[in-house]
Amino acid sequence: MEDSKHVLDFEKPIYDLYSKLGDMKKIGDKNGVDMSASIVSLENNIEELKKNIYTNLSRWQKVQLSRHPERPYTLDYIEAITTEFTEIFGDRQVKDDKAMIGGLAKIGNYPVMVIGQQKGRNLKTRQFRNFGMPNPEGYRKALRLMKLAEKFGIPVVTFIDTPGAYPGIEAEERGQGEAIARNLLEMSVLKTPIICIVIGEGASGGALGIGIGDKVYMLQYTWYSVISPESCSSILWRTWEKKERAADALRLSAEDNLELGIIDGIIPEPLGGAHHQPEFVYEAVKKQILNDLDILTKMAIPDMIATRIEKFSKMGVVDFMDL
Repeated sequence: MEDSKHVLDFEKPIYDLYSKLGDMKKIGDKNGVDMSASIVSLENNIEELKKNIYTNLSRWQKVQLSRHPERPYTLDYIEAITTEFTEIFGDRQVKDDKAMIGGLAKIGNYPVMVIGQQKGRNLKTRQFRNFGMPNPEGYRKALRLMKLAEKFGIPVVTFIDTPGAYPGIEAEERGQGEAIARNLLEMSVLKTPIICIVIGEGASGGALGIGIGDKVYMLQYTWYSVISPESCSSILWRTWEKKERAADALRLSAEDNLELGIIDGIIPEPLGGAHHQPEFVYEAVKKQILNDLDILTKMAIPDMIATRIEKFSKMGVVDFMDL
């Protein structure tokens, strides 16, 4: 953890102690002084401080962690938990959207169709991946892969990590809203199991476009909401300065979404986030997927679809008197 290149504001006290610890070790080595007792004491203080900070994060701080540039992205999960991954390209209408990736793979003994948004690690790859914001062709590619999976009875696994669908005028001209709405409709009745996992940001319809599933999970330090805190703040208060207040009002954390019945569970992360111990998260995600596939693949398709529809129908209330 002490080697992280990207330190968030609330993490600075931890890294200050790590710096002090490094200096203490250098002094001991240089002068031949036994400082083991002081080192152990400082290491204990660091662990205590980490627990205090990371177990009391505000919603806005969790949003910041979800965006940490060192967090694992979709391709990292695919590489870590699947075998025989074969990427499939294009929507057969416009082009291949690099912000949305997908293909056939195996998780354990299960063949799956894995789909997810992909961000970049540097400016060049971020531009290549359009900062993880799919165009309509990305959602149409995702739907094409889901329908292919349905045809052969292959379960679908989606990894959600996007600041939102691309809002450019060309995306609107090519039917961004229709593409996402079509995915919502088709996923609700897709005749194969669907497991969705929010691994980073889960913003608006851009996330929901691959987020309708029999099981929906969030990693511990992620968020899932109809709008980002910054955009919410700019709409309500005409400034981004109220983003912390907006994050609280949106109730966007994993704990909030579980309490509201939006998700089925929270997958734990190591203290400080998935980027500090990615193998821990990969194993937890893989275990959860395999546990669910063991159950979902044994369900009758009509029962599975009926349960899926009932699950999402319970998330809202319709007052027919107002229609």
